[in-house]
Amino acid sequence: MSIGQDTKRRKAHNTPTVIVIEQHTLVRTTIIRLLQDELAGWDFIDMVSVKTLDSALGMDVHLIALDMAGRTLDSASLCDDLDVIRDMFPEASIALLSNMDDTLVASQALEMGIRGYFTTSVPIDVALAGMRLILAGGVFYPHPFVAHANTSAMRNKPQDKPRRIIENNAHYMSIADFTPREADVLAELQCGHPNKVIACKLNLSDHTVKMHLQHIMRKLQVQNRTEVVARLGQRVTSDIPAQ
Repeated sequence: MSIGQDTKRRKAHNTPTVIVIEQHTLVRTTIIRLLQDELAGWDFIDMVSVKTLDSALGMDVHLIALDMAGRTLDSASLCDDLDVIRDMFPEASIALLSNMDDTLVASQALEMGIRGYFTTSVPIDVALAGMRLILAGGVFYPHPFVAHANTSAMRNKPQDKPRRIIENNAHYMSIADFTPREADVLAELQCGHPNKVIACKLNLSDHTVKMHLQHIMRKLQVQNRTEVVARLGQRVTSDIPAQ
């Protein structure tokens, strides 16, 4: 291997990466194409199954989106796939791609540690912003089918913890409440960047960044940027400058 090839490989391994595992070529390549436009500077890998997941070992994988392919959460096949992903990439967030708009399935996925549940009914712009929210440390479950759950049935029986978490998240974590630009700011904020750096990276003015942060804090019902990241389930170091 030449020095140039070795450098290129090391650079690729240091680049933040998203993996999409989907059996249908059209769906898989479409998702990748959309993500490439949304997340400049990231690497994207598409696979048909987890059988080729070892080819990404050593890469800086932040998110793995796995197609449920009609399987239930308790199916041996899906559980095996999730075990393989967690074994190889324990630090990566996992999102499930599903055709089922079901609150029970969503609550079960949350209990299993899944960070995102995307269904075929989710609009493209919402799905892309949802991916950004996960990468920023949040949890994405599509607000519409959570909000339109059978509330009368839910009132008549005790709620389990995962369902309560989903309902609480729906108030402040639903990506439907964030614009795509606010999701961009959230992603940069999670990285610990001050306003000036966020403005530069997103080609925005300082005033616009502050405006987005104010909107985000209002929607999350928090007082400062540290609380924003904490609400998203992330910890910030004490040396991040307040704005």
